[in-house]
Amino acid sequence: MSKMEFLGQTASEDAGTSAPSWAAPMLLEYWNALKRHIWVAAAIIAVSVIIGTILTLLMTPQYTATSRIEIAREQANVTNVEGLQREDATPNQEFYLTQYSLLNARSLAERVERRLRLATNRDFFDAHGATPVGEGILSNGGAAGTVSVGNMRDRQRQAADILLGHVTISPVRGSALVDVSYASASPSISQLIAKTWVNEFAQQSMDRRLASTADARVYLETRLQGLRERLEQSERDLVNYAARQGIVRLSETKSSDGKTQTTQTLASSNLDQLNRVLIEATAERTLAESRLRAARSAGSTQLALQNQSLSNLRSRRAEANAKYQDMLVHFEPEYPEAQAAREQIAALDRAITAEERRVRDSYAADFDAASQREKELRGRVNELLGQLDSESRSSIQYNIYQREVDTNRQLYDSLLQRYKEIGVAGVGTNNISIVDPAPVPETPSSPKLLVNLILALLAGTGLAAITIFVLENLDESLREPQQVAAKLDVPLLGAIPIIEDDALENMNDPKSILSEAYMTVRTNLSFSTDHGVPKTFALTSTSPAEGKSTSAYSLARVLGRTSGSVVLVDVDMRRPILASRLGLQSGYGVSNFLAGDDNWEKLVQETTANNVYFVAAGPTPPSASELLSGERLALLIQQLASRFDHVILDSPPMLGLSDAPLIANVVEGVVYVIEADRTAVRASQAAIQRLRDSRAHILGVLLTKYSAKQAGYGYGYGYGYGYDYGREKTDGAQG
Repeated sequence: MSKMEFLGQTASEDAGTSAPSWAAPMLLEYWNALKRHIWVAAAIIAVSVIIGTILTLLMTPQYTATSRIEIAREQANVTNVEGLQREDATPNQEFYLTQYSLLNARSLAERVERRLRLATNRDFFDAHGATPVGEGILSNGGAAGTVSVGNMRDRQRQAADILLGHVTISPVRGSALVDVSYASASPSISQLIAKTWVNEFAQQSMDRRLASTADARVYLETRLQGLRERLEQSERDLVNYAARQGIVRLSETKSSDGKTQTTQTLASSNLDQLNRVLIEATAERTLAESRLRAARSAGSTQLALQNQSLSNLRSRRAEANAKYQDMLVHFEPEYPEAQAAREQIAALDRAITAEERRVRDSYAADFDAASQREKELRGRVNELLGQLDSESRSSIQYNIYQREVDTNRQLYDSLLQRYKEIGVAGVGTNNISIVDPAPVPETPSSPKLLVNLILALLAGTGLAAITIFVLENLDESLREPQQVAAKLDVPLLGAIPIIEDDALENMNDPKSILSEAYMTVRTNLSFSTDHGVPKTFALTSTSPAEGKSTSAYSLARVLGRTSGSVVLVDVDMRRPILASRLGLQSGYGVSNFLAGDDNWEKLVQETTANNVYFVAAGPTPPSASELLSGERLALLIQQLASRFDHVILDSPPMLGLSDAPLIANVVEGVVYVIEADRTAVRASQAAIQRLRDSRAHILGVLLTKYSAKQAGYGYGYGYGYGYDYGREKTDGAQG
C-alpha cells in the first residue's frame, strides 16, 4: 500500500469518517478472489483438462455417414387424378413434423434390419461394441453357429434398438431437405445403413399409399353393384308414372352434376311473365304514393326540389323578405317603400300556394292511375295461380320420381369415376427423393479432441468458480480496509502493507513504504483525542503473530522522530519477544516492578533508535493476570508518563486471556491490531466486545500484513505512487 492511499485515508478521518466510503467494483472483487485462490483454480482446471484428454483418447472413433433426401409437400401427379390421401389436409409444419417422426420410427428401423439381416451380422454388433443376445459368458448357449428362434427375435429387437440409438435426423433449416446420419465404429457399416435407411423410407411411403388404394377398390366394387340396381328401378318408375298422368313438360334444366333443377310448363311461364309486370306496377304505385305523401306534408321541401318554378318563387320570396327586413331597420312599417315590399311578399306567397296546389293535384292523378293498373294485374295473377296449383298437385309425385333418379344416377356416376381414378392413382411418383446418397466417411466424426478440451476447460472453469465462491463464503477474515468499519463498527487507523524484508530494519528508512504507513497511523492517532496522539496507549490483537509487537515498535519509532521521547513497554509477560528482537536484556523488567521492586528507572533501556526507550517484560511470573490486576501497573504507567512524552504498551493477545482488558483500563486507549486475510471476523468482534465490556477506549483498528495485490484500485495504487513521488522529490533536491 502506498503513501497516497494513507494520505487519502487521513483526509477522510479529518472529515469525521472512520473508513474510506468507497467500495471496490464488483468485477475487481471477483478478480481479487481469483488471485487469492489462483492455484486452486489452476489445479481444478488442469485436472479437468487432463481428464478430458484421457477420456477423449480412450474413446472409440466413430464414423458418421450422411444421406440427404427431399420430402416434397405434394407428390408429382402423373395422371392428374387425386389419390386417397390429401397432401394439403394438414398444415405445413405438422406435415414435416410427421415425416421426421416417421424417419425415426421403429417400424422403419425394423425394415432396415430385415433388409440388411443385421441380426446375423456379427460385424454390426462389433461396430457398436455390443454383444448379440445368446452369446457371451453368461448365456446358456447352444450348438456352435446355431441361434434359437427366441434368441433371433431378441437379436432383431436388439439390432433395431441399436439403429434407433445411432441414427440422427437433421432437417435443413428453411428447406424441404433432411439429412439422415448414422454413426458407428465402421465406415462401411455407417455408409450402408445410411443409404438403406433413406431407401427403405421412400419405399415405405409408397407401400403405404398402395395398401390404402387396394382396400378402397374392394369397397367401391361392392357399392357400385347395389347402386346400379337402384338406378335402373328408379328410371322405370319415373317413365311409367309420366305415361299414366300424361305429364308433358316444355323444358327441363339440368345442372353440371346431372340433377334436374327446374321444370317449366306453359302456366308457369305465363305466371312468371305476368308476375314481373305486377312487380313493376307495384313499384310505380309505391313511388307515386311516396311523392304524394311528401307533397302533402306541411313545410315539405320535396316540391321545391322537384319543381323548378316553385323553387324560383321561393328564392324570390326569400330575397324580398330579406330586403323588407333590412328596410325595417331604417324605416317604419308605414313607410311607402316598406309597404310596397310587404305587398310584393304577399303576392309571392299567393303564387307559391297556387303552384304547390297544382303540383299536388298532378301527383294525386298519377297515384290513382298506378293503383288502378296494379289492381287489374293482381287479379290476373290470382287467376293464373289457381291454374298452376292444380297442375302442380299432379306433378308432385313426378318430381319425387325425378329426384330419386337424379340421386341414384349421381351416386353411381361419382363412385364409378372414383373407382376408375383409384385404379391409376398409384401411378403417381413418390414425394420422397434421394438427393445425396451417403459416401464412405474417411475421417472420424468423434471424438473431437479440440471440442472435448474446450468442454473440459469450460467445465473446469465452472467448477473452479464454484470452489472459489464456496471458499470465499467460508472465509471470515478481513481482506479490505473498508470492511473494518462495516463489520467491526470501529474506525480504521491504517493498513500496514506486507513486506518481504525485515520490518524492524525497514523502519530505519524514514521514506520506506512501512515508515510511511505508520506515519499515517500516527497522524490518524492524533485525531483520536482532543489533545493529539494519546500519551499512553496499548496494542493488542485477537491471536498471536498478527504484527502487534512489530506495530508497537514501529509506532514508537515514528513518535520518537516526530513527537518527542517514547518508551515501549513489553507487558506480554507470557510470551515476550520484543527484547530478543531488539537485542536488549530481558531478565529484569515489568514483572519485577509489579512484584514489588520500586526502582522503575532501572527498568528503562536505551535502544538504537533516537528518543525510543524500552522496558522489558522481565521474568515470566506464575500468574500474569494476578500481577496485572493490582495497582502496580497503573503506578508504573504513571511514573513512565511523567518522564516520557508517550508510553506504548505491547500487551498480550485477547483470545483466551484476561491480560489485555486489565491493561486497557490503565491507558488512554487501545489500538486493536488485526492481520489481514487471516483473523476471523467473529473472533475479532468477540474480542472487541470484551474490551468494550471492560470500559476500554478503543482508538481504532490497525490492519497489518495487508497485500496491495489483493485490494481494489485505491490502496494498491496509493503506496506505489507515494513512494515514487518521495523518491522523485529527493532526487530533485539532490540535483
